[in-house]
Amino acid sequence: MPAVSVIVPARDAAATLVRTLRGLEAQQRAPDFETIVVDDGSIDGTARIAAASPVVSEVVAGGGEGPAHARNAGAARARAERLAFLDADCEPAPGWLAAGAAALDGAQLVQGQVRPREDARPGPFDRTLWVTRAWGLFESANLFCERELFERLGGFESWLRPRRGIELGEDVWLGWRARRAGARTAFCAQALAWHEVFPRGARAYAAERARLRFFPAMAARIPELREEFLYRRFFLDRRSALFDLAAAGALVAAARRSPLPLLAALPYAREVRRHAARAGGHPRAHVAAADVAADAVGAAALAAGSARARTLLL
Repeated sequence: MPAVSVIVPARDAAATLVRTLRGLEAQQRAPDFETIVVDDGSIDGTARIAAASPVVSEVVAGGGEGPAHARNAGAARARAERLAFLDADCEPAPGWLAAGAAALDGAQLVQGQVRPREDARPGPFDRTLWVTRAWGLFESANLFCERELFERLGGFESWLRPRRGIELGEDVWLGWRARRAGARTAFCAQALAWHEVFPRGARAYAAERARLRFFPAMAARIPELREEFLYRRFFLDRRSALFDLAAAGALVAAARRSPLPLLAALPYAREVRRHAARAGGHPRAHVAAADVAADAVGAAALAAGSARARTLLL
């Protein structure tokens, strides 16, 4: 009987799953474990790659219903009393499983650390993931859980679905249901997984902020996020607060026909300048313009989401 069941939901992940599985093969000092890959309706070679890997114990066919259903399907097939959820675009460091399993000795739900791949330097518009401390989102790209707790909670629950195969908040909701049930949670920096870096242009970078329209609904369902994650309770983060201040200054300046209120935009301008200065080979003006566009899209999305959820998040 394995000590840990590693569950990897995968949808059209042929380009990244090989790294994930090779990372699992290279685990050091890990307890006995099984690997269950849930192929969530892929149309590429995901299932074939999983079936050919010596580290994979079982490939489960999913119906393309999204990662929450896929993870639940994998957990239903798991034989161990401890579950480790790892996304198919993450490569576990050699000590990942040993550290995560050890952390479960003192907690029932453990968040592992996630950073971009060491050999890939993300550009200013590229998509990747950082999870460097416990901030209340319980990202399931790298998450460990006691099976008893997982089953008691009923597993992951789908509730925010921007489009088919994509969902948000299922892991945040699982984590806070666990906290509300009195479960002990922890963050383990040593349980490290490297996230893939996906190239992306400025237009896609700005357009992606439209998904922020779902965050007010998340804050309404999980008000604890206002203390744990959000900035000063009513802002998504510090940068969104600075953008709102700048926008308010511009509106007042236009209304009063005075440039003086534009001083409110200076903190945001400094923030944009700092980010553009770290952009490497990209033209700073191009990066700054994309940041402003992205923040404008995000502000509009948050406003629309706030109206729909009847809760304020800016």
